[in-house]
Amino acid sequence: MKKLLPIIVIVLMLAIITIIFISMAKEDQPITIVKGNMEMKALPIKLNHTNDTQCAMLIKTDHNTAQLAAPDGRTWFFDDPGCMVLWIESKTFRKEAKLWVHTIDTEQWIDARKARFGITDRSEMGYGFGARGRDFNNTIDYEEMRLRMLRGENLTDPKIRKKLLGI
Repeated sequence: MKKLLPIIVIVLMLAIITIIFISMAKEDQPITIVKGNMEMKALPIKLNHTNDTQCAMLIKTDHNTAQLAAPDGRTWFFDDPGCMVLWIESKTFRKEAKLWVHTIDTEQWIDARKARFGITDRSEMGYGFGARGRDFNNTIDYEEMRLRMLRGENLTDPKIRKKLLGI
């Protein structure tokens, strides 16, 4: 029995450590997609716990974020409206999807296709497209923003950056 006691203690310790690691692994997994959003409405983003679908960055603020709800109820999240544009372009459901942006002026979720976009705003990925709920100086519509993103005409291009910001 004395020889078995150290083995029993070691086995119990390993079991406790294993249980702790398993419980930690199940706890705080980053969100990348939410299922069941059949209404295709804008969902709250769990900040510091949700990853951008396109660039995989952790979403730390809802400032100028975006999300996309597909007709089958799946919803994806983005830290920048430009990431959403790049990601959805190759999807077969892109025309039927509901696109949402969190505006920098009203801080509300609105239909991205009805939003206006600044071209020199601070955005998480540095593209410069800031979503707005209403028209403002030199804003563009969603389709123009989409085309500029697909052509690479945003603040990440040094020539565009110099032209728009003078730096």
